[in-house]
Amino acid sequence: MRDGATKRRRDSRAKGLLRGIGIANSIERAASPGLEFAEIRFDTSGTATLFMGTLNQGQGHETIFRQILSERLGLKPDELRVVEGDTDTVASRSTVIGGAAICAAVDKIVEKGRKIAAHLLEAAHQDIRFDEGRFSVVGTDRSLSIREVARTAFQPAKLPDDVEPGLYDTGTFTPKQDTFPNGSHICEVEIDPETGVVQIISYVVVDDVGTVINPKTLKGQIHGGVVQGLGQALMEQVVYERSSGQLTTASFMDYAMPRAQDVCDIEVHSSPHPTSLNPLGAKGAGEAGTVGAIAAAMNAINDALSEIGVTDFEMPATPFRVWQAINQQRKRAHA
Repeated sequence: MRDGATKRRRDSRAKGLLRGIGIANSIERAASPGLEFAEIRFDTSGTATLFMGTLNQGQGHETIFRQILSERLGLKPDELRVVEGDTDTVASRSTVIGGAAICAAVDKIVEKGRKIAAHLLEAAHQDIRFDEGRFSVVGTDRSLSIREVARTAFQPAKLPDDVEPGLYDTGTFTPKQDTFPNGSHICEVEIDPETGVVQIISYVVVDDVGTVINPKTLKGQIHGGVVQGLGQALMEQVVYERSSGQLTTASFMDYAMPRAQDVCDIEVHSSPHPTSLNPLGAKGAGEAGTVGAIAAAMNAINDALSEIGVTDFEMPATPFRVWQAINQQRKRAHA
């Protein structure tokens, strides 16, 4: 982005516009210690249902959870059903803590499945290996799929005497401490001094949210977070009537929210450094876009306004407030 920045600034100036670049290196605390729950239940057909404590609010949790369970148990996504139901969730915890709870439940399921497989394959428990959805006897070609083992689990006559029928178990996880997702945001803006309108020209993010489970859903969360941050920096403002204290921005008819036309394409890159605080190595991504966007945008706006002597401009950078700051500086300059 910085390649040719001086030329771009000069070209903007020739058009009567102000251009600036802002950088923000962000770090946040996420997935604070708290309990999450997961339960895996196989049925008689060998397919599984996952019950989660967390609730999807648009982040695509069901996709992530299916992916984790599919990779750990070797099942196809369409052989899994996800049921969520708890709205009491906060701070990028669903994949980090909820996903780790899934791993705990998977370990118990695999351990019970290993006992059943050892009995069916007439082998010692310690000689049974589980990999890519199959229980196999080490050093042989004899194996059973987890679906075959699951179906057998509901046939008491075929089970060892010390194994309870059925294949289902629960897992819980509480992290020892918060994780620390971080990243770098670069924002470039152009300002029309005659109207005060700020246009986002380009935006680039490089983030570290630990292990990336699903790149598409991660980018979606980063995009949404950045737009939320830009909305706060550029337009969101609570306004009260001075004489009565009446809130005049009480609905989204009056309180501005960012739309697609207000932002540019957002370029997202990942530089994952997995954490050792949970079995997935995930750090959380829910707020990753927002925490850097506000500072990056305001730094870019202040960089642009500094060309005409405006300093310490505070958000929200609405057209009126930007125009007002520019004109006040012009009056001071001509006084």
